[in-house]
Amino acid sequence: MALSDFAIRKAKPKEKPYRMADGDGLHLLVQPHGSKSWQMRYRFRGKENVLSFGRYPIVTLAEAREKKNAARKLLSNGIDPAVQRKLDRIEAEHAARQTFGLIADEYLERMKATGAAEATLTKTRWLLKDLASSICDRPIRDIHAAEILHLLQKIEKSGRRETARRLRGVIGTVFRHAIVTLRADTDPTVLLRGALMAPKVTGRAAIIDEQEFGKLIQAIDNYDGWPTIRAALKFLILTCVRPGEVRGAVRSEFDLDQAMWRIPAERMKMRQPHDVPLSKQALAVLRDIWPLSEGGELVFPSIRSRHRPLSENAFNSAMRRMGYGQDEVTAHGFRVTASSILNSRGYDPDVIEAVLAHQDRNAIRRTYNRATYWNQRVVLMQQWADLLNAFND
Repeated sequence: MALSDFAIRKAKPKEKPYRMADGDGLHLLVQPHGSKSWQMRYRFRGKENVLSFGRYPIVTLAEAREKKNAARKLLSNGIDPAVQRKLDRIEAEHAARQTFGLIADEYLERMKATGAAEATLTKTRWLLKDLASSICDRPIRDIHAAEILHLLQKIEKSGRRETARRLRGVIGTVFRHAIVTLRADTDPTVLLRGALMAPKVTGRAAIIDEQEFGKLIQAIDNYDGWPTIRAALKFLILTCVRPGEVRGAVRSEFDLDQAMWRIPAERMKMRQPHDVPLSKQALAVLRDIWPLSEGGELVFPSIRSRHRPLSENAFNSAMRRMGYGQDEVTAHGFRVTASSILNSRGYDPDVIEAVLAHQDRNAIRRTYNRATYWNQRVVLMQQWADLLNAFND
């Protein structure tokens, strides 16, 4: 006879354990101390087994019957439900160990192994391990779009829209890594496309008026701070490269006799090597500053140590001391200045793009441009240096 909740509640403990049958192998085991638990007796390949389903009333009668039916279905398919339960528990424990943080660490190691720049690694690590710390200990399969959106919106509300957008992207890359390594089925960040407000786009602060830029060059010439910073600022303007490429420049990259600076791929933003023609003025800056870096590798070392590069803020801090605000000019803005002035004077836009190391999306054309525009770039860089002299007069 099938059990009822009323009969179960009224069941009293006895001196010895006893069973109350519900049918089809399911029964309630009542212990002398009063606890009641669900069990199912079954036979598999001629051997009798007992499967436990939990205690009553935590597991209700209806739930116990559902568990029994699921176990009977496994038996009908030739599967031992006790063995399947062990396998399910092992899989659940394994999944619980596959946290977002663990897989993020793997992704960072993969970036490092494939030659990602240290600055890129540092920024990605900050995004994944600091900003996304709230999901690092969570099993990756348990993380859903709503949880990620809540995280991103907190950052967005603080005014960091671009940071929120970047975090969504890098979280997505971790999920895609988990998918290809069979530890996740979907990337929940796909559902969040368009969910965040567009970042406020602000260009690099730059001076594009030739006379005003001439005044800045004069201010740099008259700068009375650390001479390496003054030289590095002048060299940055003359070569049209990025600030980090000047700060990290090492002596072995330069061929002063051939007037060439060969920046390796690992130090370039686009991960492509870049050869820079050196004008007479750029060579003069190098020859003046070269003795100050003797005994070290860096051309423009820090004031604290010849083995450490100038800090990221060194250039902008120097210009603040010269009286230029951050909304007037930045070191990154020098490339904007060069592009604007050279384009306005009618120089070949393709050669200007090659000077700025803007990567062409077409790989074949990119290789062709690098080979074709060298002579034109040599001429343009000398003309740019001569223009700077004229602005400074």
